[in-house]
Amino acid sequence: MDPLGAPSQFVDVDSLPGWSDAYEAKQLDCHQSPVEKAQIDVRSPFPYRKDINEKIILWKGDVALLNCTAIVNTSNETLTDKNPVSESIFMHAGPDLKDELQKLKGCRTGEAKLTKGFNLAARFIIHTVGPKYKSRYRTAAESSLYSCYRNVLQLAKEQAMCSVGFCVINTLKRCYPLEDATHIALRTVRRFLEVHGETLEKVVFAVSDLEEATYQKLLPLYFPRSLEEEVQSLPYLPADIGNAEGEPVVPERQIRITEKPGLPDDASDEEGLEADLSFIGSHAFARMEGDVDKQRRLILQGQLSEAALQKQHQRNYNRWLCQARAEDLSDIASLKALYQTGVDNCGRTVMVVVGRNIPVTLIDMEKALLYFIHVMDHIAVKEYVLVYFHTLTNDYNQLDSNFLKKLYDVVDAKYKRNLKALYFVHPTFRSKVSAWFFTTFTVSGLKDKIHYVESLQQLFTAIPPEQIDLPPFVLEYDARENGPYYSSYPPSPDL
Repeated sequence: MDPLGAPSQFVDVDSLPGWSDAYEAKQLDCHQSPVEKAQIDVRSPFPYRKDINEKIILWKGDVALLNCTAIVNTSNETLTDKNPVSESIFMHAGPDLKDELQKLKGCRTGEAKLTKGFNLAARFIIHTVGPKYKSRYRTAAESSLYSCYRNVLQLAKEQAMCSVGFCVINTLKRCYPLEDATHIALRTVRRFLEVHGETLEKVVFAVSDLEEATYQKLLPLYFPRSLEEEVQSLPYLPADIGNAEGEPVVPERQIRITEKPGLPDDASDEEGLEADLSFIGSHAFARMEGDVDKQRRLILQGQLSEAALQKQHQRNYNRWLCQARAEDLSDIASLKALYQTGVDNCGRTVMVVVGRNIPVTLIDMEKALLYFIHVMDHIAVKEYVLVYFHTLTNDYNQLDSNFLKKLYDVVDAKYKRNLKALYFVHPTFRSKVSAWFFTTFTVSGLKDKIHYVESLQQLFTAIPPEQIDLPPFVLEYDARENGPYYSSYPPSPDL
């Protein structure tokens, strides 16, 4: 503890200058005018977002001294690594930290585990284990380092933390090239804030003298502070910018389009696909699925095999996915109509759809479809459940059956296979009838997965209340209709 009256050695994150502050001051001094939006022909996959930039802080200093909700400690699998970051955290946290770490029984590479902050100014410490880097196993190292950052952020979200202080997770001892690791760190944080930005107020990158220059150089690529900086940074982005979550794309896991290399038919098929992909972003969505009537005619005539059909469907989905990653979908994301929350009683990811937040008549529904793909592609690789809140929806919130059919037809097979339940909360008689017709005559594979839920108490038998972020109006409606019992569950402050 500091002596009475002595200045504290800890640094409050609210007192630190933000990522945009110095840049804005420089622009004022130089009287630079921002680039008009109309002057930009090509947008970066990481477009200028003032709201995200305001959350970012680059600070040269010891992460252990940050006064924020949680700081990050980088360690080894036994959580006993001796590196400058860990040693400083242990010194300032006090001996109780070592005792608590013994209870965790280690931490695997890429995982994140939580302890109290003890004598630190930070309330919590999130411990994670970065990978050992070898060039021959680069892909595995990239995936593990991504998991470190992603799992730290996910843990912060689940614990409703306001601010997180990151150290540089890749230590010199583990031989990870600093610039490569910084690309992964920055883009992972950027992608997370795009979807879950409302859950975090500040993200601090605490760096040393050795690391500061690299972060200063690469931060504008992922967090451009103006349209002008976005344009200037675009040529310097690496070829691999990861998927919608920032996760490295592994070429070996990509679906191969060519089934029988060397045959003339397949060669022409590949050329056709390459030509189609070159138009992504510049043609109408209607052309992205090809000539649907021609495909159906060939199916009826028996000229397309099952394998060819699957290949054609995967090709179409990949085009939608590419477009989803390239589009600016911030306007759809701001509706908060689709978001990830906790897990159900079986440990499956819970995705929430809020019907009242979908202004069907006011938004571009094809962009909504792109946003669904953008968010769900990473989720649907494992088992998941959907919770649809029909609460207080009006006619202009009702999703058209043609749109739902198109969505069902476009998405990859993993979406349908790994969806284990769809909880339809607060249904009306009319919505039940519509859902019955839709699942009986249009998408019959969905019928057995729908569960109608009349009250939140019913929902909580499948999903614990602490595992689902409930919109306040849903809680109020349920308390009014089913009694005040649910007022004991406070609404999430993030919604």
